[in-house]
Amino acid sequence: MIKKINIFLIILFVLFSPGFLISQTSGSKIKLARVKYSGGGDWYNDPSAEVNLLRYVARATNIPVEPVYEYVDLASDNLFLYPLIFLTGHGNVNFTEEEVRKLRAYLQNGGFLYIDDDYGLDEYIRKEMKKVFPDQDFVELPFSHGIYHCHFKFPNGLPKIHEHDKKAPQGFGLFYQGRLCVFYTYEANLGDGWPDPEIHNNPPEKREASLQMGTNIIVWALTN
Repeated sequence: MIKKINIFLIILFVLFSPGFLISQTSGSKIKLARVKYSGGGDWYNDPSAEVNLLRYVARATNIPVEPVYEYVDLASDNLFLYPLIFLTGHGNVNFTEEEVRKLRAYLQNGGFLYIDDDYGLDEYIRKEMKKVFPDQDFVELPFSHGIYHCHFKFPNGLPKIHEHDKKAPQGFGLFYQGRLCVFYTYEANLGDGWPDPEIHNNPPEKREASLQMGTNIIVWALTN
């Protein structure tokens, strides 16, 4: 039987954390907004991913979610409507000065960004996130970190969904005042396990692992 996360814990952390500016109310349902960015990368790929992940979260937890595909422009004030956002793609990413300013404010005031390298994103996203937090580099999270254990257990860290370069998957973080506010997965292709099954034809066990780890990311983002 899949265990449940208490909705009151979610409300406590998400709605009443000091300095939290994200515009969610007690009647709101959580959405996972896709980040629209310039530079030529395919930020829009696999639009069924978030829908399927949130449906899974609804079954696996008591978190109130709305399984829809929505995207958000980082330069828009709509960014602050979402407690967590998702960025993915295969190519170049370019943030404008306004997008950097808005994203930094979002992250410093309680927002959470999950980035999944869908292969080919790494060199670009590292450069752009350095604009957001100039004094930080991505730090690899140990397997003991709570994001790997907060709901489903991943004692060996990230599952690997697609093979590209025969490298081990890695999870990296950026922090603000000790809080993990950016989680970046590399060589895992985690998001490829979320779309409709016929898109990538992943084995059922790979798809299940990706959805479980995605659930952990959402639970961690909303409770820490």
